Amino acid sequence: MKVTIIQTHLYWENRKKNIEHFDNLIDRIEEETDLIVLPEMFTTGFTMNPEMLAEPTDGPTLHWLKKKALEKNAVLTGSVAVKEGQNYFNRLFWVDLHGNVSVYNKRHLFRMAKEDQHYFAGHKRIITHIKDWKICPMVCYDLRFPVWSRNTFKQISPISCEAEYDVLLYVANWPEVRNYPWKQLLIARAIENQCYVIGVNRIGKDGNGLEHSGDSMVINPRGEIISKTKAFEESVETINLDKEYLEDYRKNFPVGLDADHFEVRK
Repeated sequence: MKVTIIQTHLYWENRKKNIEHFDNLIDRIEEETDLIVLPEMFTTGFTMNPEMLAEPTDGPTLHWLKKKALEKNAVLTGSVAVKEGQNYFNRLFWVDLHGNVSVYNKRHLFRMAKEDQHYFAGHKRIITHIKDWKICPMVCYDLRFPVWSRNTFKQISPISCEAEYDVLLYVANWPEVRNYPWKQLLIARAIENQCYVIGVNRIGKDGNGLEHSGDSMVINPRGEIISKTKAFEESVETINLDKEYLEDYRKNFPVGLDADHFEVRK
């Protein structure tokens, strides 16, 4: 499976300029790809002003995602501020080339920025699919909570097991001042869950003056970084994920057979 990660600056609370910007970046992707990953709140930046900026559930950004997915023959994903009923959500859209849409509402809201005072938390993980790959998409602060992102393994023989997902994905607006935890936690999630991890973060200053270094990366199940995107630089990079490598690694080192059983209480 080929994955394209887009690391770039965002125009603060300006949906029109951000959509135009991502239009140009996506159109520059020349090679075939299966998945295009955009940052968290890619139309606005990490805004605490959803009352003015949130879109309806079937708003213009979702229509744009459907259009680009069809044009590029690929899945597009990223999160947007959305209003549903009387509530606001930091909602990740997963849009395939046929226009089918799955959504994940960010579970862990970043209280230090008062996100929990403006948005409602989600309560349900989703597992999406591309070809024979199973993908678990999440948003930014979710990265700090390993129980929520924990892979589960079903034993299928005395010496083998089947994982709930193959790829763990995070879209983010993670400030540069905390980039060390960002990088270490992404690596930890890959190792502990025996999966590929994709982390896509923005660069540049936001409307609050916070600098973002990006540090977007793709990591294999051994915890090795296999992408080349550099910090602080705009980048559109496509990386190939190897399913045979993943399956062989799990087969030869079946830690899932010894994994603890657990229950998440919401």
